[in-house]
Amino acid sequence: MTQANKITDNQSDLLQGLIEKAKRQGATDADAIFVDSRSVSAAQRFGKPESVERSESHDLGLRVLVGKRQAVVSTTDHKPDALDELVERAVAMAKATPEDAYAGLADPSDIAKTYADIDMHDPSEPSAERLVERATAAEDAALSVKGVTNTEGGEAGWSSSRIVLVASNGFSGTYQRSSHSVSAVVLAGEGQGMERDYDYSHTVYEADLEDPAEIGRRAGERAVRRLNPKRPSSASVPVVYDPRASRSLVGHVASALNGASVARGTSFLKDAMGTAIFAGGINIIDDPSRSRGMRSKPFDAEGLAPERRAIIEGGIVRSWFMDQATARQLGLKSTGHASRSTGGTPGPSPTNLYLEAGDVSPEELIADIVSGIYVNELMGMSVNMVTGDYSRGAGGFWIENGEITYPVSDVTVAGNLKDMYAALIPANDLEIKHGTDAPTVRIDGMTVAGPGD
Repeated sequence: MTQANKITDNQSDLLQGLIEKAKRQGATDADAIFVDSRSVSAAQRFGKPESVERSESHDLGLRVLVGKRQAVVSTTDHKPDALDELVERAVAMAKATPEDAYAGLADPSDIAKTYADIDMHDPSEPSAERLVERATAAEDAALSVKGVTNTEGGEAGWSSSRIVLVASNGFSGTYQRSSHSVSAVVLAGEGQGMERDYDYSHTVYEADLEDPAEIGRRAGERAVRRLNPKRPSSASVPVVYDPRASRSLVGHVASALNGASVARGTSFLKDAMGTAIFAGGINIIDDPSRSRGMRSKPFDAEGLAPERRAIIEGGIVRSWFMDQATARQLGLKSTGHASRSTGGTPGPSPTNLYLEAGDVSPEELIADIVSGIYVNELMGMSVNMVTGDYSRGAGGFWIENGEITYPVSDVTVAGNLKDMYAALIPANDLEIKHGTDAPTVRIDGMTVAGPGD
């Protein structure tokens, strides 16, 4: 048995022991989660180290159910006396809380008996020196771009975590995940005319990281390209979202189709199941088993094996994101989307979510636009998920006669998400990098408002 397996077995035994103690003290059911995390990060500014930090955490969470009453407690203190007190407090809290008709563990027949072995953990750990070199290379490349005048620095990081979940319904499982990252943030111009931009790479495996110098160069070029922006007057025009911005639109879909919001009646898509909200041919996929995916996982926070599914298929809503509680409230079965921290109850959230690519290139998407805006930055968050009303600060470039021309800033793009989704056209440049992804998209008929309009 390897040392890693010994550690996992010890953690599983610890969680199982807590569950048994809770049941002896009156719990009907219980589950426990252990998250063992390590991370290292390095930050450079003007070639000098700003920080090199290492952190480790060993968090444990216990959820106790007494009938339909539940409570969650968490701790980082694993001494026997502290854990005994944890169990006592959890059971006492559960007995004192109001009943929740939808609380409960998964039925034993639904839990994952086996689960996929997903490639989502890089066993290599970079040294602090290598992270410093990576951050330095990113910042140096950005500062070498003509017109870059200041820097917020280059950063590089690594993290690894092990998750162990045990429940009284018979589930026991563990998995590991890792991440590597590098970024640069710089400014161009002088005084009141300065503009800021960034670039980054974030991957599961170190080998998949983009060249730090390329990250820095792009950050610098983007900042310089934003100099001397204009502020267009208000108009109703096509808006083209760069992939940096378009994935937020997919995020809004996920929020609106979250089972908890649907069950509460606080989503503008609460009655949309089985109806078309996009044009035919539009698909949005959630894929928890994607190899080297940033949000991949072999089982969810309630021990169910999630499956790849089309949330939107042919433009039609096919599924909510549900955990056990929201599925019970909606009279359905969980989709295996439960997630949780050690200190909270499960709630639904997506995994690797993406809008499938379309058939035309970004250039073809823009070619017939007489006047419009290409958005590559969004600011603020004025999105009403009850009504779908959408209004966000934006920056980017003006489109004129099919060409991207001068930079624009301090504008607002507005509409209603229902109308926006119905008009959305995706390009063919999808790259799956983040966890929520989308290609370039075009939406006609949006309102673009300049300052003072």
